[in-house]
Amino acid sequence: MEEIRFDGLSFRYPLSEQDALKNIRLTILPSQFVVLCGKSGCGKSTFLRQIKPELTPYGERSGAVYYGKVEISTLSQRTSACEIGYVLQNPDAQIVTDTVWHELAFGLENLGLPNAVIKHRVAEMANYFGIQTWFHKQVSTLSGGQKQLLNLAAVMAMQPSVLVLDEPTSQLDPIAASEFLTTLKRLHTDFGTTIILSEHRLEEAFPLADTVIVLDKGEVFTSGTPSEVGAALYRNGDPHPMFWGLPSMMRLFQQCGLGDLPLTVQQGRNQLQQYPLNIEPTITQEIPHQTLSSASLALKDVWFRYERNSLPVLKSLSLALYAGEWFSILGGNGVGKSTALKIICGELKPQMGKRLLYDQCSIALVPQDPLALFTEITVEEELFEGLSHLALSQQEKLDQTEEMLALMELTELRSANPYDLSGGEQQRLAIGKVLLCRPNILLLDEPTKGLDPFFKRTLADILHKLTAQGISICMVSHDVDFCAENSTRCGLFFDGELVSIGSPTDFFAENYFYTTSINKLLRPWNRKLITCEEGCRWLQNQL
Repeated sequence: MEEIRFDGLSFRYPLSEQDALKNIRLTILPSQFVVLCGKSGCGKSTFLRQIKPELTPYGERSGAVYYGKVEISTLSQRTSACEIGYVLQNPDAQIVTDTVWHELAFGLENLGLPNAVIKHRVAEMANYFGIQTWFHKQVSTLSGGQKQLLNLAAVMAMQPSVLVLDEPTSQLDPIAASEFLTTLKRLHTDFGTTIILSEHRLEEAFPLADTVIVLDKGEVFTSGTPSEVGAALYRNGDPHPMFWGLPSMMRLFQQCGLGDLPLTVQQGRNQLQQYPLNIEPTITQEIPHQTLSSASLALKDVWFRYERNSLPVLKSLSLALYAGEWFSILGGNGVGKSTALKIICGELKPQMGKRLLYDQCSIALVPQDPLALFTEITVEEELFEGLSHLALSQQEKLDQTEEMLALMELTELRSANPYDLSGGEQQRLAIGKVLLCRPNILLLDEPTKGLDPFFKRTLADILHKLTAQGISICMVSHDVDFCAENSTRCGLFFDGELVSIGSPTDFFAENYFYTTSINKLLRPWNRKLITCEEGCRWLQNQL
């Protein structure tokens, strides 16, 4: 018996000229783990909200959605609340109480359950999710990852049979996101909960999935197992745009025609063992020598701490940025990367050491939280405000605003409030606003967070054009593949300082854990291969 069934569902928002969903026909079976993917704006959120009656948007709808044998819109509020759980994109949007324990209990209290039952369920969820150590904390003191885990635990306390998640990791850093997705897999394995997950992080989401659904302009382009979907997206060597969002190992095997598409390094290594691959010698890649005098900006032996008696966040940090380079800084959470960017842009001052700025370069920072940049009511006004300090005519400002709307793929959202955008759309708006400032040095703190794989490629093209104009880019990121594919230099930040710097090839080849999936897969034969494109060229020459 099916759990959820879409029977010819179409949906159109008020005043829209096109359907957001078109004739959706799908069946989701009990205990399936379904990953829903597609480009931003393809209808994923609209699709998911049809499964939760309280969240179904207003508009013109035809066809039907069934939960079991019951049409979704006729479900009682109690049945919907208990049996269909929903986790939103923004962790703060779902939290309604001040303390962790009360958030866990809130839904159960609204159901009118006895206190003994509430205490039992709350205790069980707190232990299962590892929340007991921050059970009495104020919600406002939690990290983004903790808040989203709390949302998930509060939903699971209702004991739903279906769990719907709309890009739940889009606001999280990669480490918190990975932990969250691992928790979802454990829930699916332990309880057989039907999970329907919309996600951009397909590298981690695909191995979890029983079924993948690809939406394209409101229609189901293809669905099936991860391997079936990978094959469908690359028919006859002609890749669908969604192909470039697939996990890198799947793309590698598909492009090289190596048969079954692996989802893990283990599967990929096992498949490659059957081929006579040569073991290549390791050759160090030399970076052109650059002197400090040719730098645009430099930090020399910088120390910084936030409070007098606290441990230093930065310890004798030295780095230099050069015109036209793309320097990516990687490392774990809380090691000082964002603080270093604030020192570079002058927001914070070194307590020891020096910050040297050459040739009066202008610097602009896109912070990790894009909301910190927003001051206006609409997207268009937000971009226009970014030009306020430039000596341009009104028409020139309007023209440049229009160009940036198109470049950031926000034209159709020009009248939307910035706070109503999705996480990825907010990120694009923040980047666009800062680019209008025309900085000589562009600082980016987690710029790919929340972006779909398609716009990542667009963003990379934009940033490469800037470096070609001599603009320096310094980027802090957890996105290993994005750094490997685009950077000039990469550095590993640890305990307040840069512990290694090198070309992307040498940097990732020397790392064992902090490296790309392609490098992990192919390092027994050639440890210098770090990107899908490099791996594909090498394998095609070997086979």
